[in-house]
Amino acid sequence: MRSSDLASQQLAQRGKKRLAPGDRLEHTEIPHTFSSDDPQSRKYITESKCLVIEKNGKLLYEIDTGEEKKFVSPEDVARLIFSKMKETAHSVLGSDANDVVITVPFDFGEKQKSALGEAARAAGFNVLRLIHEPSAALLAYGIGQDSPTGKSNILVFKLGGTSLSISVMEVNSGIYRVLSTNTDNNIGGTHFTETLAQYLASEFQRSFRHDVRGNARAMMKLMNGADTAKHSLSTLGSANCFLDSLYEGQDFDCNVSRARFELLCSPLFNKCIEAIREVLEQSGFTADDINKVVLCGGSSRIPRLQQMIRDLFPAVELLNSIPPDEVIPIGAAIEAGILIGKESLSVEDALQIECSAKDILVKGVDESGANSFKVLFPSGTPLPARRQHTLQAPGSISSVCLELYESEGKNSAKVENKFAQVVLQDLDKKENGLRDILAVLTMKRDGSLHVTCTDQETGKCEAITIEVAS
Repeated sequence: MRSSDLASQQLAQRGKKRLAPGDRLEHTEIPHTFSSDDPQSRKYITESKCLVIEKNGKLLYEIDTGEEKKFVSPEDVARLIFSKMKETAHSVLGSDANDVVITVPFDFGEKQKSALGEAARAAGFNVLRLIHEPSAALLAYGIGQDSPTGKSNILVFKLGGTSLSISVMEVNSGIYRVLSTNTDNNIGGTHFTETLAQYLASEFQRSFRHDVRGNARAMMKLMNGADTAKHSLSTLGSANCFLDSLYEGQDFDCNVSRARFELLCSPLFNKCIEAIREVLEQSGFTADDINKVVLCGGSSRIPRLQQMIRDLFPAVELLNSIPPDEVIPIGAAIEAGILIGKESLSVEDALQIECSAKDILVKGVDESGANSFKVLFPSGTPLPARRQHTLQAPGSISSVCLELYESEGKNSAKVENKFAQVVLQDLDKKENGLRDILAVLTMKRDGSLHVTCTDQETGKCEAITIEVAS
């Protein structure tokens, strides 16, 4: 039994009128196997930038560090990613973040889910639940939660960096059921970027009589430039792509209009619409049977694609008020809030974030002896936030001072103003070497700043709190 079905039964037994949102599936998923004989594994092996080998029946990444070759399993990679996510969450929240809801693509098999859950637990997370991405998208918009009664059909259109996933969901009395789904790994943001990069390569060849398509370095620079231009064209009518020393010292400057980008990617857009038609046909629906369309995934923000979806569903509400690349994480956060008892958590709570108003810097001394400043909290940093800074001082001195500054303005107009300092006194002197002072700075949501300085060798500590730091 899936965890979502078990949770639904437990809530029903406790007499709750509304069931916890989960995934009620009508078909059995095929467990995924991690072997080189599996088609999906072969696809990952082909696309991987690292060499993948099979050793003792397990797939491993072969990584050449320059000194030795290391073999890393996909589970270890996932664990490292989760560890970094936990560290980031801890830094932003200023406290431990252990409880987590993980979203997975709908076509994940049981082995993939199990491996992902184990990797998260190995990183120190308490996995409350794994939910499918379409369910998280519906939760983000409160579909089925604001009015639990009644039935509706929702199409979830997710266009990410590497794949397109479309699902038709039935929402009935707060319960989500997947009616049909389809995933295409040949359509995604990377494919739009590649199409634009190929166009830029042809423009460079037309201007300078050099074909750079066989030059890996030049094509990587074109891909980076095309990706930046693609994002700009979501909000602007044109984007300038300038690449210095693209090939044999030759700079390349090209302006791309949104109309040109749309023309180049028109076949891919048409494939997206055709994929929607196929999913509707699988579920036995027409466009008129769909009540709402939810957009998620960063690439779904492309204006032309959104317009084509509107044309396909002229009488249907298109939900895109939440930034598309944040829809699924917000849905996971709302699910986590429900599971830990904070059912009042809403999308507005997830989107309303306090930010630091000024740059917060720490003063140091560079190799030449001149004053230098390191930005710890750039202006606009979401609060609460936590940062660490190691201050090195000669072991021959008995006191160390950490000075904090704030700055406003831009570039040359910036002015640093000292607003606080922490002094560690009566430190034991040592003849040689440096002493390390670890400073931990935690900025709370109201802008107050708590600073703790600790001598790493002796453990001597000083702390201050500045009520308004931004």
